[in-house]
This record gives sequence, C-alpha cells and structure tokens, in this order.
Amino acid sequence: MNSLSTDRQSCFRKLNYYKYQLVEDFHIEIEMRPAIPVETRYLSLSDLGQLIVKKGYSWDGPSGPTIDTATFMRGSLVHDVLYQLMRMEILDHSDSREYADRLLKKMCIDDGMCRFRAWYVYTALRWWGEKSAVPTRDEPPQIDCTPA
Repeated sequence: MNSLSTDRQSCFRKLNYYKYQLVEDFHIEIEMRPAIPVETRYLSLSDLGQLIVKKGYSWDGPSGPTIDTATFMRGSLVHDVLYQLMRMEILDHSDSREYADRLLKKMCIDDGMCRFRAWYVYTALRWWGEKSAVPTRDEPPQIDCTPA
C-alpha cells in the first residue's frame, strides 16, 4: 500500500518580496542601541549594538531602479533589517532612519561601490524611503490550501 495520504491538504503562503536568503549567520557591530535587546527567530540586536542576522533570514536586496551587485548586498541586508525593526516599532523610525541610510552608504563604499553611486543610493533613500520605515499594521499573510 502507498504510504502517501490523499486525505490531507497542503497549505502554503506566497512570498512577494524576497529574493535572497542567508545561508549562514551574519554579525556586525552598529551604533544603534535598542532600549531593550531584541531577539527574534531571524535576528538579534543587543543593547551594545551587536547585530546578528541569522541563517534563513530573507530580504529583497537593493530596492528601486538599481542593479543588485556584490557591492550592494551586505549593505542592503543590514538596511533591510533596520527598516524592518522600525516597521515593527522596535526602533523609532524618526530617530533611526537617517542612521540606517548613512550606514548603507558607508557599507557600500567599504565594499567597493563608487562614491557617486553610493551617494545616489543614499539620496534616493532620503527622498523616497520613509514609507518603508514607518510602522505598519500588516495584515496576516493569506494562506492558500489545496483541496482535502
């Protein structure tokens, strides 16, 4: 007899935003200090500024009209984490957003991006990035199921 059951449904959710997923933990020390340490399944941020993005974390990479290059990836990872913490109201977006944007610019330059492109990225974020940092009350993801 076949061990597969045909009386159970499978349920899934669609992912709309993510292009990349970490295959190992990423550690960086940053100047942001949360009021209390943050610990989630995919990241932690200590009150001393030690940020750990854990294996399995997914992010969308560089956003906007840009090209995903190696010089942009590390900065986009940290930037997306910080913006996520702002949307979750763990970090105050009005106090933290400019630092996150400046950190992205610095990390991109450190990773070999030309200064003009890094300036352009930073400037675009300052003009249009706020809506991605403001706290949101996201609806739960839609769950689709196959027939039982």
